[in-house]
Order: sequence, then C-alpha cells, then structure tokens
Amino acid sequence: MKKILFIVGSLREGSFNRQLACEAELMIGARAEVTYLDYKDVPLINQDIEFPELEAVGRLRAAVKEADGIWVFTPEYNFSYPGHVKNLFDWLSRPVVANDYETPTVINGKKVALSGAGGKMATAKCREKLTELLTFIKADVMEQQTGIVLNVEAWTEGRMILSDEQRKTLMEQMEAFLKYV
Repeated sequence: MKKILFIVGSLREGSFNRQLACEAELMIGARAEVTYLDYKDVPLINQDIEFPELEAVGRLRAAVKEADGIWVFTPEYNFSYPGHVKNLFDWLSRPVVANDYETPTVINGKKVALSGAGGKMATAKCREKLTELLTFIKADVMEQQTGIVLNVEAWTEGRMILSDEQRKTLMEQMEAFLKYV
C-alpha cells in the first residue's frame, strides 16, 4: 500500500488547509496509508546546530524518506508560502551526513502534490513559488494542483464548505496523485 505524507502549511489545528487535507484523506480512503507530518518542534535552520542531527530533524527526514509521496496543503501568506514551510523544506534540502554533498537528500526525487485553500487567488502565488522551491531542491512536483477559494462560512464561522466543483477538482487531483506515486 502506498504511503502518503500530508504536510499542512498552517500550524493552526482548525485551519482551512487542515480541513482540506482531511477532505483529501477521506477521498483516499483505504487506497493509501495517510500520515500527517508534525513539525512544530523543528527549529529554524542553522548550520551551528545541523550536526549531530537533531531528534526533530531526524523524525522529519525519516517520515519523508518512508513516504512514497508528499501532499502539501498550505495557505498563502503575503503572496508566498509561510516561513515555517520554507524552514521545513530548507532542512530537507540539507545533507544528511556532515559535508556529504554527493549523496541525494531525502527530498530528492520525492513525488509532491500541492493544494491550498485561501482567498480569491486560491493560493496561486504560494503554489507557484513553492513549485519553484521544490523543483530547485530536486523534488518531483506534480503539475496538476488544486487551489480553493474559501467560502463565506470559512471566514465568518471557521468552516470550509467545498462546492461540488471544488470537491470534483480535489478528487481529480487525488486520483492523479495516486497514479503519480
């Protein structure tokens, strides 16, 4: 069974992107094993603390290495991705062994899907810049992405309600991603 690692780009427990990830997980059902990456304790990237490997960074790398694919669900912060998401991928782009720049990193070649829920631009700038970053660090980013414009209830009640068209788009991305990995 394929193992899919979900990375939610918002640290807020009830975030819209966590809600979107939960929708995708329900759609996947028993077709793949889904786990969520907990990276709240990963420190800011700093070469002074890079080696020996920190426990939090080791867990992060192990989860990514074990996954057949990674699906990122992230909001857009000021036309880009959140800083903690950048920090996460910065750690994944670093060598696993001190001064070993020849061995591929754990993110190298990893299949990645991108989705996001947000305002009227549906996280387009975030997904564009995240694609650029992930491609640079040698991840294999799936071309098909999903951007969700949040409904009024999301902003007034904290509930994301997907339209039939949004649900169909997410379902199509899920089907494509399972084939991609």
